Amino acid sequence: MEQETHKKILFKYFSDYLDEVVSETMWAEIIDLEKGLFKLDNIPFFGPLIATDDIFYAEYDETEGKFMHKKTIQNSGNSIVQIAVLEKDFDIEIIREQLKEINCVSEALNTTFFAAEIVKDVDYSQVRSLLSEYEAQEIIEFAEPCLSEKHRADLLKN
Repeated sequence: MEQETHKKILFKYFSDYLDEVVSETMWAEIIDLEKGLFKLDNIPFFGPLIATDDIFYAEYDETEGKFMHKKTIQNSGNSIVQIAVLEKDFDIEIIREQLKEINCVSEALNTTFFAAEIVKDVDYSQVRSLLSEYEAQEIIEFAEPCLSEKHRADLLKN
């Protein structure tokens, strides 16, 4: 029998973007099932305070019938940014491709909203400057629900 390596974990949190409590299910790598330790393997859409590769504690919830995120234990240094497209008929792939060129993968929820992962070794000031240009033209709005200490420091040194 093949050993299970990942589990779907339920996250419940208040989303500033949606202005309500949301439930989001994301894949996580199993670190230690008995201790309830997992590593996030998804890009969150709506902004819990967690980023890809963060280590967190989850416990099985009888009511929900699945593991539920309880607390983040170790930050990876990665950050998550949310981007909402305001301009009708704007192709989000243009921005997603530009982000990819600076080593930022993203996941689209639909044609007007996506979330991007900024890995620790990317200089966040480059990302902020790219997104700010689009925001100044009123093409997008962006939010930084989970900005790591490293990426905050990137903004200060420029």
